Parts: sequence; C-alpha cells; structure tokens
Amino acid sequence: MIRAILFDFGGVLATEGFREGLREIGRKNGLDPDRFFSEATELVFETGYVTGMATEQEYWEAVRRKTGIKGDDDSLRKELMERFSLDRDLLRFADRLRLKGYTTGILSDQTNWLDEINEKEDIFSHFDHVFNSYHLHKSKRDPSVFTDVAEKLGLRPAEILFVDDNEGNIKRAESTGMKGYLYNRNAGDILRLWKILNPYGHS
Repeated sequence: MIRAILFDFGGVLATEGFREGLREIGRKNGLDPDRFFSEATELVFETGYVTGMATEQEYWEAVRRKTGIKGDDDSLRKELMERFSLDRDLLRFADRLRLKGYTTGILSDQTNWLDEINEKEDIFSHFDHVFNSYHLHKSKRDPSVFTDVAEKLGLRPAEILFVDDNEGNIKRAESTGMKGYLYNRNAGDILRLWKILNPYGHS
C-alpha cells in the first residue's frame, strides 16, 4: 500500500531551470549547449556543491576553469534561477494527496537555490517533508539516499511512490523497493499517477 509520494523538483514540480539555464550560458559563450550542460552538471557533483560540501562560488569558479566561460557568479546564477517555473497543477495535486491522507514530500538534488526559490514562492508549504541533497549531504546518485529517506518517514520503501524525470534516479529508487514513476511533463501525468494510487484504496 502506497502511503507516501515524493516528488523531484526541477523537471517535475518546476521546469528544469538548471538545465535550460546552463544550456543558455553555453550558447552565449559560443559553446555546444549540450556538452556544456553535461560538463557543468558533472561539476555540481564533483565539487560537492549539490551535497552542501562546497559553496556556490567554488562551483562557478570550477565551471569557469574547465569550460572557459565568462560572467560573474550573480549573472550566471540569474540565467538558472529565472528559468524555474512552477507547475501549479502539480502543486494542487500534492495538496489533494495530503487531504486524502498521503504523506507528501520533495526529494531533489538541489542546492541552496531551492531554499531561495521557496522564500519567494512558498513551495514547501504544499508538502509534509523536504529532502534536499544540499542538506542531506547525499545525492540521488547514491541509492542509499532512498533508504535513508524511507527511514526518516518511518515507512518501508515499498510504501513510497517516487516521481522523477530522470530515469537513472527512478531505477536507483526502484532498486531499494520504492515504486517509481518517470514524469514526462505532459497532460496525462497527473491522471496516470491517480491511476497508480487508486488501486490502493484512495479514490
């Protein structure tokens, strides 16, 4: 029986501002946007910024060293932050889940940027729990994060539905016993999620 639903942030609860912002930075610097996105993404993990082990300044310095891009930290972060747009329908869906007795949460590989977005948008009030890699000091690339979160919720992994737009994250969650749903950001996603949950007695 599913008792909790965990949502990723970028690419699920909001547009993928990190990806689109990095691609735009690459374009503005005359670089292949996909290659730049890949390199900058790896650096957010390699530097430890996404797990709270490095500062934003250290991250951008590493990106500039490796790729040769120009721009100060504030202008670079602006390219990312302005591209996160919340999915209000999905937030309303999360509210409905809570009313029906489900535990809800965010489980995201994010940085302090998520806290800053929340200060402006009040996202966290829609959820019972927020698990951010920046504060957990562990990312979804480590399968043990899923068992850690299940323990914090006081649930078995099999009682948790995890929604993410990254297939690798879904597979790692499922390897621990969680049920995964690969989110596609189309009109049918919410209906399909309801259909997954309805057999468990929450109509």
